[in-house]
Amino acid sequence: MAQRVLVVDDDRTVSDVVCRYLEHAGYDVSHVGDGLAALDAVQDRAPHLVVLDLMLPGLDGLQVCRRLRERPDGVPIIMLTARGDEADRVLGLQLGADDYLGKPFSPRELVLRVGSVLRRAGEPAAPVAEVLVDAGLEVATGPRVARLHGRELALTLREFDLLAHLMRHPTRAFRRTELLERVWGWNFGDQSTVTVHVRRLREKIEDDPAEPRRIVTVWGVGYRYEPAGA
Repeated sequence: MAQRVLVVDDDRTVSDVVCRYLEHAGYDVSHVGDGLAALDAVQDRAPHLVVLDLMLPGLDGLQVCRRLRERPDGVPIIMLTARGDEADRVLGLQLGADDYLGKPFSPRELVLRVGSVLRRAGEPAAPVAEVLVDAGLEVATGPRVARLHGRELALTLREFDLLAHLMRHPTRAFRRTELLERVWGWNFGDQSTVTVHVRRLREKIEDDPAEPRRIVTVWGVGYRYEPAGA
């Protein structure tokens, strides 16, 4: 059965092109033109992925993203932003968007991004036996559950994968480009995506996100996971 993609964009010219390319790639595509209709569409027939424009009438894309992130199914979201809207793009990632594209964009690139995000979301879970533990932080990759001092953490798909990847390779410094390739599956893309996700992770797992002790910055390189006592 074809995977369902919901396109949310009030620009009919853009949405027609996006829908046509996604349908040609084999997806079951539906379209709505405003934020409230998007929430209704997700409730009526949950998609496997949402392509979400930021500038929407009624309820904007950031508010829609926030509402979708309150759902338990964690539907993946790719945001469409204007090139100059860096603050909105960063806020979208902070709210839990899995990816973004700046307008104008290549429809072919969007199709590639959709495929990449869906592959990550649908990958088989790692063996239940793989449990990564460090100083009260426990990441079980089978059920995809992370806990800190016994409290379950609300992590997005990318946040979980990023944390698990770093914990699997303690003390190893990764460049942002490496993390984009290994966690996101991209050999292209804006490295600020990694920076924003690291910031979100620190807010959830660090005692003091301003002075991180687990995910530390390696200046001029990227990031590494520093286990307790290392």
